[in-house]
Amino acid sequence: MSDLEKGRAIWFGGKDRSEESMDEFFSFLGEKRSKKIEMAVMDMWPAFRKSTKKNAPDAAILFDKFHIIRHLGEALDKLRKQEYARLTGRDRKFIKGQKFALLSHRENLKPEARKGLKTLLAANKRLNTAYLLKESFGQLWDYNREGWARRFFDNWRDQLKWQRLKPYEKFARMIDKHWDGIAAYCEAENKVALGFVEGLNNKVRVIQRRAYGLRDEEYLKLKVLTCMLPEL
Repeated sequence: MSDLEKGRAIWFGGKDRSEESMDEFFSFLGEKRSKKIEMAVMDMWPAFRKSTKKNAPDAAILFDKFHIIRHLGEALDKLRKQEYARLTGRDRKFIKGQKFALLSHRENLKPEARKGLKTLLAANKRLNTAYLLKESFGQLWDYNREGWARRFFDNWRDQLKWQRLKPYEKFARMIDKHWDGIAAYCEAENKVALGFVEGLNNKVRVIQRRAYGLRDEEYLKLKVLTCMLPEL
């Protein structure tokens, strides 16, 4: 668990991703402080939301947009694999080795990678449609009113009709099911920079890789809790 205002981890515990483990954090925080929480950013795991609603009933719940975009990237990669399996010969050749280019933003690619992506999108209409939809989806977080955001999403989902993009249709259903945790970001008071959350997650992953084989959980805990502290 981390503090968005202070920009650092504040608690490391629990045994799994269960509601009971999440409850341990609120027990650590205490009932009085828990009820003062105004906003909680999390992924879409039901146990996290249920525990937060129970222990911090006044908190606005926001679903982490990086986590949502990751789901969309996974849907695009499933389509890439489907196209690779469906096609043969020269048409399949364009797809091989293009996973990174498809999942990255075009402006972040080197010239050679951009050229390969351009060739792929020109050769495969289905992946071209999926790529353009992936690139446009990020606009969802730019709106300041829920009605505008909802209209954008409904129009985005309507573009899936007749496109045979089953993984995208599944993704759209997931967004619809969790809409309230996305729409909350439209409120001015909830416009927080979420890059810190992804930055912390990446640092934790690096720490976990470096700690592979170690058995001292307390050492791992201290590394995570101090990884975002400023240098002395």
